[in-house]
Amino acid sequence: MSAAPAPPSRRRRWRRRVLAALVLLGAYPAFVLIAVYSQWFAAGLPGGRNGPADAYRHSLASAVVAYTSSPRCVDWVTAVMERDGAGNPSRAMDAHNNRIGARIGAAAATWTAMQREVRAAVDHGAIDARSPEQITWLAPAAWQDRLY
Repeated sequence: MSAAPAPPSRRRRWRRRVLAALVLLGAYPAFVLIAVYSQWFAAGLPGGRNGPADAYRHSLASAVVAYTSSPRCVDWVTAVMERDGAGNPSRAMDAHNNRIGARIGAAAATWTAMQREVRAAVDHGAIDARSPEQITWLAPAAWQDRLY
């Protein structure tokens, strides 16, 4: 008869838990990026940076995060990545659109409705919109054809 294999050491168990946590932490951002960019590429909007396409990407990503987790996560990411809109017009635009997307995602009844409502909000957006209810983007002279 052979002896039963030795149980994994405490160190090995700890490594497995850390690896599992890292995989899970990486899976959520990957899910958000796939969900957003699959819609974004199909939208065909101009202005990948600072234009309607950028506004769509930010508002949709924020809606996805708010719908699947919490609007507080959007607030945190906006504070960290967009400095709450301080510093330049591009950051202000992104923070503005993140807040609108978070409200749409938090209130949406279904995944499809959330996506539809974000697109409708972008379709009714405008250059330099100041209303907290309207998606905004910069003037066409500031647009750049980029994926981010």
